[in-house]
Amino acid sequence: MRKGRILALFSNFDEAFAAVSDIRHYKVPGVSVDDVTVISPIEHPEIEEVLGERPCHVPKFTLVGALFGMTFGFLFLTSAQATFLVQPQGGKPVVPLPTNFVLVYEMLILFGVLFTLVGFILGARLFRRRKSLYSEKVTLDQVGIELEVEEKYIEPLKELFNEHQALEIREEVIK
Repeated sequence: MRKGRILALFSNFDEAFAAVSDIRHYKVPGVSVDDVTVISPIEHPEIEEVLGERPCHVPKFTLVGALFGMTFGFLFLTSAQATFLVQPQGGKPVVPLPTNFVLVYEMLILFGVLFTLVGFILGARLFRRRKSLYSEKVTLDQVGIELEVEEKYIEPLKELFNEHQALEIREEVIK
């Protein structure tokens, strides 16, 4: 089945909110709210009531980074200390743990922050190519609703968007 992408531009958020609400209430059968992407120049926290909670993977990146930093920091420090001119004298430990705890803690923070940054960049999709349906009007004052659905649902979606006074509707067919 061929897929299509559709973008509708609205002059204000209330009309876009109503369109998303109709999609959530299954006014177009076969289209769910999970297919919806809202594009807006400003943040609208109330859209989460209609769209529902979306997954956020940044905390998982932070946890992995912290665990990696702790493991890498400890192994790096102990291997460097244990192999560098090992000359134990007078009961001194080859690998002094109290001083290593501070450095391991700092490595935990460093890699936690770096992985958080990478998680944010990947989660926000900052390095992906811009889609061909993108409209510059969205960055100024209009709200866009983008959906990627099967091609047979595009016409009912157009009718739904026209009911809610969409200013412009763009569509494209994806392979």
